[in-house]
Amino acid sequence: MEYKNNNTFSFEKVKTLPNGLGRAGIIHTPHGDIKTPAFMCVGTGGKVRYLSMEDLKSINAQAMLSNGYHLRKPSFEIAKAGGLAQWSGWNGPTLTDSGGFQVMSLGSGIGKVVNMDREKEVVNAAKKDRLTVVEEDGVYFTDPFTNEDEKIGPEESMQIQCRIGADIHMAFDELTSLADTYEYNVEALKRTERWAQRSLDEHKKHHMDLGYYQALYGVLQGGRWEDLRRSTAKKLAQMDFDGYGLGGAFLKEDLGEILRWCCEELPDNKPRHLLGLSRPDDIFTGVRMGADTFDCVAPTREARHGRIYHRYGYYSINKQVHLDELLDPECDCPTCRAGWTRGQLRALKKSENNEEKELYFRLASMHNLRFILRLMENIRQAILEDRLDEYQAQFYKDYYGK
Repeated sequence: MEYKNNNTFSFEKVKTLPNGLGRAGIIHTPHGDIKTPAFMCVGTGGKVRYLSMEDLKSINAQAMLSNGYHLRKPSFEIAKAGGLAQWSGWNGPTLTDSGGFQVMSLGSGIGKVVNMDREKEVVNAAKKDRLTVVEEDGVYFTDPFTNEDEKIGPEESMQIQCRIGADIHMAFDELTSLADTYEYNVEALKRTERWAQRSLDEHKKHHMDLGYYQALYGVLQGGRWEDLRRSTAKKLAQMDFDGYGLGGAFLKEDLGEILRWCCEELPDNKPRHLLGLSRPDDIFTGVRMGADTFDCVAPTREARHGRIYHRYGYYSINKQVHLDELLDPECDCPTCRAGWTRGQLRALKKSENNEEKELYFRLASMHNLRFILRLMENIRQAILEDRLDEYQAQFYKDYYGK
């Protein structure tokens, strides 16, 4: 297959919001362009669950995000196939995360929400109960699926990701919890910054191994503290990254401020990816504060549990209401275009036949993903036409009733 921008990676700004942070642009990758703001569909193991690559193209998906941790075992096979785009059959732009989130969260028990006197409190598991140990050279952990002891550090993560061969990789970082103190965040952030340089050094050894340029994003941590967020943004901005991942644990109401602190310090000629969010209000906040791309498992996961996205807010397919209507009469997804009704999908979901249940997963997942992808397309168009305020106000009125 011949790619549009072989061996190149760059970001082109097309239109900037008056605040100087939000923008519409284009990310040029070896496997094609991503028009931003954009949502990346999550294909954890190199495939979005229950969807074919033709399904992804039918909903106008632009890019797929896969998981470096879960693809570490088949990474040699993926390299032999020519990289993630060819191996998966997607043949479009791809991104992998570093695996840092997985090794810190799978079985480690950090940041669990518990009830304390009827109030929610975020606490870390006792160290004796964790399956993860953070050291300077990397993270030692017990794989909860195989019970095997493993270690991933910056070097291992870069080697794994360069074998997988996505167009965009993430530097290895330490994820902290809402329960971690300021003092621990200082310690962890310094380690993440050291790991960032080690990630760069190792990545440069392998980023052309598959014959095309593989980009690397630095990941910003720092919790909910402005001084930490701004200081690390300044440091990573001086390093030779192709873009930046905006990550970390923080409360929803702090999202806008934290993104502003980061993006005010980052160079505006490189793309920024907001990790793990897809709620419409989070997307609007993220776009306005400078995020270019987004990812989240929620659209497909919630579809499987019966939550259906709709212009006037989500609803549960499990309820016996409006069963003769389409999922959303104004939706342009393949499910709605084919005339599938709520009642038909409800019956598929409740069926004891596995094929019928999987058909429900496919149809509902396409619908929810298309809802988010269409939202991104509309936001981009609104930015280009200088009417983002009006579009957001109407969307909020319809979706949130305000």
